[in-house]
Amino acid sequence: MSTVWSLSNIDVNDFLKLIDSCKGNIYLVTGEGDKLNLKSKLCQLVGLSRLIEGGIINDASLVCDSIEDEAVLVRYKLYKVIDEAPEA
Repeated sequence: MSTVWSLSNIDVNDFLKLIDSCKGNIYLVTGEGDKLNLKSKLCQLVGLSRLIEGGIINDASLVCDSIEDEAVLVRYKLYKVIDEAPEA
């Protein structure tokens, strides 16, 4: 597992769709050391509500189990594009 990037300036709806499309676990790690699995809807709700204060996302990073998911998240961070993968 490695840290992919810090959260800032993201569209929350697009971000959650992206997380849902990932194959492995994606963890939100806060500056206080909390680690939430964002594949869980409950953790999405708790994690994002704790981080969003006045419309600004505070200190947090993403950690991935899968290198493929890491690549998808990095592409999103750089280009703000969600890849639509064809079903096999």
